[in-house]
Amino acid sequence: MSQDAAGIDLETSLGYLLKEAASALRTAMEEVLRPLGMNITHYSCLELLAQRPGLSNSELARGAFVTRQTMNVLLQSLERDGFVTRATGPSAGKALPTRLTERGRRSLEQASAAVRSVEMRMLAGMTAEEQAVAFRSLQSMVRALRGDATGSAQRPSYSP
Repeated sequence: MSQDAAGIDLETSLGYLLKEAASALRTAMEEVLRPLGMNITHYSCLELLAQRPGLSNSELARGAFVTRQTMNVLLQSLERDGFVTRATGPSAGKALPTRLTERGRRSLEQASAAVRSVEMRMLAGMTAEEQAVAFRSLQSMVRALRGDATGSAQRPSYSP
């Protein structure tokens, strides 16, 4: 499929392929999370809190790639439903640290297993070496787009 010089050939565009992969991943994750009463943002919030207890609304929003307003609405819902607790007053500044409850941990355990199954399906056709190369390549792309082509990624290295 050829296009004029001003256009992008979608069949050979790495950016377009990444977007297609992200969309397919999101759809697959939503499908396994929906029966658990969750969506990706809900799951991401619980996962972030399990790994980094006490994060603020702003930190959770950045980590889940949503606005602070969206995260605030989600946190209110999660708190009302007993998945998280938030301090009644800020420990410093205006931030209200958030923590998982036991109910939140149990829910996260189920969701993490479901999400792992999606990732395993996504990587099933790749060798461990191919997975490691893909991981490093994606980390490099993220760093380059964020303007930190020489720095290290914020996530630990991938080991299948």
